[in-house]
Amino acid sequence: MNIILLRYFNPVGAHKTGLIGEDPIGKPNNLMPYIAQVAVGRLPYVNIFGTDYDTPDGTGVRDYIHVVDVAIGHIAAMKQFEMNCGLKIYNLGTGKGYSVLEMIKTLEKASGKIISYKECSRCPGDLATVYADPTLAAQELGWTVQRNLDEMCKDLWRWQSNNPNRFQ
Repeated sequence: MNIILLRYFNPVGAHKTGLIGEDPIGKPNNLMPYIAQVAVGRLPYVNIFGTDYDTPDGTGVRDYIHVVDVAIGHIAAMKQFEMNCGLKIYNLGTGKGYSVLEMIKTLEKASGKIISYKECSRCPGDLATVYADPTLAAQELGWTVQRNLDEMCKDLWRWQSNNPNRFQ
């Protein structure tokens, strides 16, 4: 029996054409769609939950990966699946983290908009830093991340600005 599990960290972005992207119903649960909706004017500000973490700017750090890199990871996994691989588990991530404030500033740069935020207390149980170790995916699947944070934010903004009031 062949089973491949892909653990992807925080997918961000959209297709580079701006035609395909994430369109959450109601308030987004994920950071980047939330930030994008503040930038487009649908929400007033971003809540930053915790500014006292032991990180360079005090905000939580997470591993964000471009959604297209995740899709390419799926293709690489399917090729491995065809080779009678048994059970395999791969992390799909960049192997490094970006803080909440870095994410806000990078989307500000991509959008040309000022993104308001409000500092709030931490959420119980949140960790300061979480990021992937994608070494096994690189070794066995030949997969590595190709897109950087600027590209994630530019593609996300292209999608969001093309669909400011939800996908029609």
